[in-house]
Amino acid sequence: MKPHVICHMMVSLDGRIHPSRWTASPDGNRQDWTTVYEGVHGTLAGDAWLVGRVTMAEMSKGTAHPPSQPEKVARPHHFAKRDAGSYALAFDRSGKLHFAKADIGGDHLVVLLGPGVPDAHLAELAGDGISYVVAPDEAMAPRPLFELLGRELGIKRLLLEGGGNVNGSLLAAGVVDELSLLVAPAIDGAVGVTGVFEVPEAAGLAGKVRLRFVASEALAHGVVHLRYAVEAG
Repeated sequence: MKPHVICHMMVSLDGRIHPSRWTASPDGNRQDWTTVYEGVHGTLAGDAWLVGRVTMAEMSKGTAHPPSQPEKVARPHHFAKRDAGSYALAFDRSGKLHFAKADIGGDHLVVLLGPGVPDAHLAELAGDGISYVVAPDEAMAPRPLFELLGRELGIKRLLLEGGGNVNGSLLAAGVVDELSLLVAPAIDGAVGVTGVFEVPEAAGLAGKVRLRFVASEALAHGVVHLRYAVEAG
């Protein structure tokens, strides 16, 4: 069964997701808002979280180090650990990410890769104790990948946490079940920067997705928490 997927994000009042340009507020600052975000992340009780390649690159901190003598590698998947308390997942279609260790903040790493990734990269991941799944199709259809993660690793509740491209592609694919949106008392104001969901015009969402209001709550430092169920249009 596919995990229950909650897209959990923090935005400015104009819907931007990168706080480096956000205005200041007497109610709080970027660190305060980050603390609130992480607190809600904990209450959502996910057993895994997922980000795109660009977002994970900010955390991975590794350089390429392929094994000198790569052994035969497993396809389509390799699970270095099946009993982790929580998992950090990343989409990396072309195998561009490299890691300094096998976890992010104690959460075991699982990389979701495209079918064209070379064996040398898979050997690097396996040698580092990192789990991976190679998608059978170039489109990397998310539903079968998520169903596999549910079966093999027991992931039941997955927090989707950006960036905008991966959020948008998964929403358009119909695998997002809920939206958890934290709105900070700040404005970005930039033109042409990424929002919560970036969906190619060809994919579109009109007629495909409906949001049903679930709850709202005022939190610390001027942050408002909005929750919506995602339904088929």
